[in-house]
Amino acid sequence: MNVVDSSAWLEYFADGPGASSFAAVIQDTGRLLVPSIILLEVYKRSYQQRGKMAADEAAALLNQGTIIDLDSLIAIAAAKLGHELKLPLADSIIYATVRLHEATLWTQDAHFESLEGVRYFPRQSP
Repeated sequence: MNVVDSSAWLEYFADGPGASSFAAVIQDTGRLLVPSIILLEVYKRSYQQRGKMAADEAAALLNQGTIIDLDSLIAIAAAKLGHELKLPLADSIIYATVRLHEATLWTQDAHFESLEGVRYFPRQSP
């Protein structure tokens, strides 16, 4: 299973220089898990930068994967991981989801670079 971090989704939607690193994983919707916090982050940023129609289109694509809601198990695991790894709140929720579902995280976010189960791709300049 795969989780694509918000940074990677936004790179993909912008067709940025790193988009090809994430395209195949995003398009494999049968193996795609989408923590609800990622849906929130991507929708919010898309809405801010490109408007409601673009945000709605982004949400439709994210919803092709399996949405993973924040439940008590993920919340407690995120609290522990956030403390242990010094991760920000959203990142701790994302990483807890990855760990609990034994998934691989695809990201451009340096917070995750050295963590187990992460495929990190540094941001490329346009």
